[in-house]
Amino acid sequence: MMAYSARELLARIIKCEAGGEGENGMKAVASVVMNRVNVSDGEYLRLGQGDLRKIIFQPGQFDCVASVLGGMSNPQTIWSSPPEQIHYDIADWALSGNRLYTTGSSLWYFNPFAPGCPYEFPFNGSGTYQVSVAQHCFYNPTAKYFTT
Repeated sequence: MMAYSARELLARIIKCEAGGEGENGMKAVASVVMNRVNVSDGEYLRLGQGDLRKIIFQPGQFDCVASVLGGMSNPQTIWSSPPEQIHYDIADWALSGNRLYTTGSSLWYFNPFAPGCPYEFPFNGSGTYQVSVAQHCFYNPTAKYFTT
């Protein structure tokens, strides 16, 4: 089996991470992934080196690339559910340099499964709340991130 192309990986992560979040939710997640690929400093530049594959497979970053979560088999992975045309369209949109402007320079998102979003995420203070899109909260890097 051949390795997935960057386009295929991005389409799969979009579907798995935000498939139920509508077009803007999927574009927001794609924007974060590409922001990490293109960031000018900090851990994502150091570890990812501008490589989409390294960003997606960085340990502990995306639940959808973990075969085990919390000691249990993860039923929802990038391998278990092939993308549909909308996911490829959004991957192409993001790979062409487009970003959802409301997410700004966000490097993180998560679903709090509760009303409202905490002001900081990750909780080490390296990101602050930017915007909510569908069920996810999005976070821009702080000066602290750039020392990571």
